[in-house]
Amino acid sequence: AAEIVAGMIRGSKYWTLEMLDELWKNLIPFLTDVCNNLSSDNYSYWAFCFKYSMENQDPRRMHRLIDFLCSLIKNNQTIESASNERFRWRLVQELRNFQWRIPLVWCAINNFAKELLDHQFEIVRENIANILSMSLSFDIILPNGRSTRHPNIDQFINTICERLHQAIVAYEKTPFVPVNVSNQVVEIDFETRKALNLMETVIQLHTYLFDWCQQPVKIATIRIFPYLCEIESIVAKHNFSEDILTISRMRVAMTYLHADLLKALIEQVEKVCTSTKWQARRAAIEFVQNLIFYNLFNARPYAKCLNELLRRCLFDEYLEVRTIASMTLSGFYQCGYIELTREDLKYFNIMSKTHYFTKIDGKKVTSTENLVKRHGGVLGLCAIVLSSPYDISKNVPEALILLCEHSQDPDPIQMSIKKCLSEFRHTHYNSWHEHQEKFTTDQLVTLADAFISHNYYV
Repeated sequence: AAEIVAGMIRGSKYWTLEMLDELWKNLIPFLTDVCNNLSSDNYSYWAFCFKYSMENQDPRRMHRLIDFLCSLIKNNQTIESASNERFRWRLVQELRNFQWRIPLVWCAINNFAKELLDHQFEIVRENIANILSMSLSFDIILPNGRSTRHPNIDQFINTICERLHQAIVAYEKTPFVPVNVSNQVVEIDFETRKALNLMETVIQLHTYLFDWCQQPVKIATIRIFPYLCEIESIVAKHNFSEDILTISRMRVAMTYLHADLLKALIEQVEKVCTSTKWQARRAAIEFVQNLIFYNLFNARPYAKCLNELLRRCLFDEYLEVRTIASMTLSGFYQCGYIELTREDLKYFNIMSKTHYFTKIDGKKVTSTENLVKRHGGVLGLCAIVLSSPYDISKNVPEALILLCEHSQDPDPIQMSIKKCLSEFRHTHYNSWHEHQEKFTTDQLVTLADAFISHNYYV
């Protein structure tokens, strides 16, 4: 039946107006009945039916079919089945056969779909995100100007940023923490659920943009980046996939960025690193790793700026941020993006010797602030050591010995040193007979004590 209908629609393009009116007068009730009874068993037949009906056709001759497909989502208020509604949205996606040739249709779909970002059904929201990204994919800069008749991605993202901000504020007013009281799960309230639904859909939409758009990264796309970092703490508390959020941010990092976009993005990263949420700061630093590795050659002018940023994050109050900053700095040293100098080694050595004991009312107590500074200095030394995984650069021997001096420091310093020494031993084990020539006799003795100490094995 689907193949016959597809053949009728394709073959009718040269019919007279009266014949077409008669055909669609009978066809629309039939297709409406079909779409009301879509299921996983028959969906694929009708998806191919619409696909082949429109393939390589003039959209002006297919306007009746286009109007019918648009009506599937606009006149679905009486649909009770989430599965059926999902199939309707998926059928509308077949309009991609017309690509850029139906700008008014894409604008209408965009205006309708963007109001449903917080839809109650997850399987429907996923398809809404997909079709919204399709509608925005034709907003491109052409050799002779800009596409102006299609949905504007800048205006769309500005609206999304505003709604996302409102959703974050709404969530933080009544944050939901899953608990179990007397074997009954506490239900989430309506407004918080809508806020979470919106965040999840925006994450998917941002990811799909890079699947469909030929020019996905624009100034507006960069403006949404801080929000994708800020909701990191919210995603961790719910059933969202953290991987999807990470991938959504990484899609931006993996794209080749022109100088003006790269500058704007690094400014946004610096802004996020001043956030009060440590999860956002950690996400931003993790993002910087991929951003620089994929844009290594056109990101050279920002090496000094990012070096200062990573140094600040080495002394963040949260261990997770300090750790990821050390790892990122090590990678930048290793690939030569940031030049490792004697001044760096000297600075980290000074910070690692910060006294973390202080006296209060005559009692000797540990100062958390000073302990963080000391740990930041140690992490800087760890970054230097781990920046040479398969050789021994000139600063590594001295940095290793300085780390050994702190092997008896309290956690988390001791744990960071143990992890660093373990990684160093693992990467240099096979060629140690060559690498040990870079060390003096006294340094080798100190290293041997550190490697075989009981604390190391514990």
